[in-house]
Amino acid sequence: MKPRLLAGLALAAMLATPALAEYPERPVTFIEPWPPGDVDDQILRVIAEHFGDLTGVPAQVVNRAGGFGVEGAQSVASARPDGYTIGNLLIDIPTSYIVQGFAPYQRDSFEVVGLFMNFPFILAAPADAPYSNLAELATYAQDHEVRFAHFGFETLPAQQTFAAARSLGFEFSTETGYDITDCSTLSNGDADVMNTTIALVLACLDDVKILAAYTAEPLSVAPDAPLLSEQVDGPAFPLWSGLFVPAGTPQEVKDRIAEAVLAAIASDQVAQIAAATGTEIYWQPGAEAQARIDADFEQIEALFAPDAQ
Repeated sequence: MKPRLLAGLALAAMLATPALAEYPERPVTFIEPWPPGDVDDQILRVIAEHFGDLTGVPAQVVNRAGGFGVEGAQSVASARPDGYTIGNLLIDIPTSYIVQGFAPYQRDSFEVVGLFMNFPFILAAPADAPYSNLAELATYAQDHEVRFAHFGFETLPAQQTFAAARSLGFEFSTETGYDITDCSTLSNGDADVMNTTIALVLACLDDVKILAAYTAEPLSVAPDAPLLSEQVDGPAFPLWSGLFVPAGTPQEVKDRIAEAVLAAIASDQVAQIAAATGTEIYWQPGAEAQARIDADFEQIEALFAPDAQ
């Protein structure tokens, strides 16, 4: 075949193949699978803002609460892997829900872009409660009913709390899952103790007592609060949150999303949120984040093993 004909065929092939679209070309949706207001929701909105600034394309946060995070997570898992649907997923969603067998998605339904925060989870009680730590709560529970509110029986903070109670020899009289636990949960008398995060009780922080912080280090906003890990021999690993996309999303798309996250977490807005709530902010990218998730998955399998319940 003549060289001139070869060149013509090559040019025709190039013209017939559509160029890869530059991402993003249209608005992007960040899915927050919980109601508005908690620290991850606040930071996600900053990320969406920086994504828009970086790309010139609008980004919105959509709160899809339901099923203790499952509904929002499934909407991410079933989306097209094109970077236009991004999920902000708490540690439970790609780990414990799958371990327990009720998630409608699989471990390989998502790919992690990166992890960016550890939640300032706590076990809180009213300020006038007659106990100030887990040992005192255990003693009180021997002769009194203690009602426990949490984000769902299946969630890790709840299971860590149940494990702590078992190790200290007591049970809660009732336990109830909520999509959100905040100041009103205690003030309305709905519960005696509750799992929540500092962000959800900032407005009433003087009216609550922190019995345990589910963090690796003391909370910056409540440095005297006892750590869960110092009070019981049990699972007390940090509870992270990160951005996930449907499996098969191109790497260049994930890299673009990561750029926006890095810009956001370096901003004054996120610094102020972290200072106010005690949230640990960092960036753990793709492969490193996946290794951490895999390691946590093994610990969580052990936590939910039949002989651990």
